[in-house]
Amino acid sequence: MAALHVYSDAEGLMPRPTVRKIGVLEILDALRLGWIDFREKPSHYVFLCLLYPVAGAVLMIWAAGANLLPVMFPLASGFALLGPVAAIGLYEISRKRELGLDPSWREALAVLKSPALFSIAAAASMLLVLFVAWLNVAQAIYEWHFGDEVPASLSAFLSNVLTAGAGWRMMIWGDVAGLCFAVVALAISVVTFPLLLERDVGAAAAIATSVRATVANPVPILVWGLVVAVLLVVGSLPVFAGLAVVLPVLGHATWHLYRKLVEPPALP
Repeated sequence: MAALHVYSDAEGLMPRPTVRKIGVLEILDALRLGWIDFREKPSHYVFLCLLYPVAGAVLMIWAAGANLLPVMFPLASGFALLGPVAAIGLYEISRKRELGLDPSWREALAVLKSPALFSIAAAASMLLVLFVAWLNVAQAIYEWHFGDEVPASLSAFLSNVLTAGAGWRMMIWGDVAGLCFAVVALAISVVTFPLLLERDVGAAAAIATSVRATVANPVPILVWGLVVAVLLVVGSLPVFAGLAVVLPVLGHATWHLYRKLVEPPALP
């Protein structure tokens, strides 16, 4: 594994990038810069992000038809855990623009040739495991309150959830569990993938840096998480269509947030 430098860098070392402390206003500035990147390169979201609303709508329909109604909402909300992976191409576009270049959408796919590809895959697999764990916990919470009987229809499911006392208790426990998963996912990924894209430090060092950045900036990172959650909900309301704008803006903004949280590498 060391030869592939999955968990460490190419020399087998564990770098420790310097983490900065930021304020809440820096979060707003990162969003502003993300919007500018999106505005300057609007064609990229068509290729990179229009697929996600379509995929989300298909997923919801499939879940309803496959008698997976109890995990329909956890499936939709849980995809936010995988968002940092889906936005890697957008980080590359923002990185190139930061260097004064004029990147094309094809350059967003250049990450597939990155020397840190194995490290990126290792970090992504952690988020995937977290996503699967969330689905299992959500299913367990549902069965705890309603048993393992599958609801007959979407209307019957919504009636049970919204009118029965067990439904409200289920939503409370589900929200608490979802919050815990969201906090963990945010802490281990807030700067992990932009860092790996810029510097091949290894997955372990990148995740550790992300956790250190979160611990050093608990309030700004919490605000960032809330902003992401609110924007994803707003973007999802018109049949996921709004995500075609929300996702690329958040992707670009994540790169700028990373730049604010982590000291850039020293010039050779």
